[in-house]
Amino acid sequence: MKSMWIGGLILIIALMAGTYFVAGDAFVLGDDYINDLTMLGGLAIVGITILTALKYINQIKNDTATGELVDESWDGIGEYTNPIPSGWGLLFIGTIVWMFWYMFVGYPTNQFSQIGQYNAEVNEYQGKFEEKFKNIDESGLRSMGESVYLVQCAPCHGVDAEGIDGKAQDLTKRISKDSVLEVINNGANNFKSVYPGGMPAGMASGTDADAIATYVAGGLKGTKPAAWANCSSCHGENGEGMAYVAPNIKTYSDDIIATVLLDGKKSSIGEMPSFKGRLSETQVKAVATYLRSIGE
Repeated sequence: MKSMWIGGLILIIALMAGTYFVAGDAFVLGDDYINDLTMLGGLAIVGITILTALKYINQIKNDTATGELVDESWDGIGEYTNPIPSGWGLLFIGTIVWMFWYMFVGYPTNQFSQIGQYNAEVNEYQGKFEEKFKNIDESGLRSMGESVYLVQCAPCHGVDAEGIDGKAQDLTKRISKDSVLEVINNGANNFKSVYPGGMPAGMASGTDADAIATYVAGGLKGTKPAAWANCSSCHGENGEGMAYVAPNIKTYSDDIIATVLLDGKKSSIGEMPSFKGRLSETQVKAVATYLRSIGE
């Protein structure tokens, strides 16, 4: 046991020496009493922890259980009726008392906090922002949308919005042929908050699916493929969608951009995260306006 105590003292010295080696410049004795107290506190914590651990290790090794066994036993293993250690019991009760003190007196949840102050300031600023730009014109929306895009969207879609291979789609082309085929083959349920029905898989296949994908990716220009009838019943003959039924697949409408930004989106090349809570309604509308402008 003597060797254990010696080892414990060596460990205390080593830990404190390591602390001093890492942050010793802050602990010039007499220079700052706060730092001195911190060092002493660290010594107390390390010392008490190690010495307490050694005490109980010694008890585990050398003490023998005594007392009266309870009547029940399990597989020959009985339990003593000894009371809990008084120190442990007092510590347990003290912890509960401290918890209630901390919640209602020491740091009550309805009092000042830096997080609460930050949230209040953000909400106040957001209100001023919305008031300032509530009547913003088309040109202002495009300019704002470009700024938001460069900060929030460009890391994946690229500064020029032409996408990054295997990471995000080309936004200058509205929608790629591969993306259309992905939706036709697997369906789409990304936008249930706006279009509850979703789109089932297998609306077309083979050459019909290829013809539809080519037509949609080409901006719905030229001759409509015969299989387009499968799509126009929900998306409309001109592809501009129907409220609560299907989105606009001809251009970046405000509602589809808002849905993608708020709900995220799964596609053939990956998954876009939700931006809910990060953009205001005006900023979402501005992003949609900007994306429509770069696709013109």
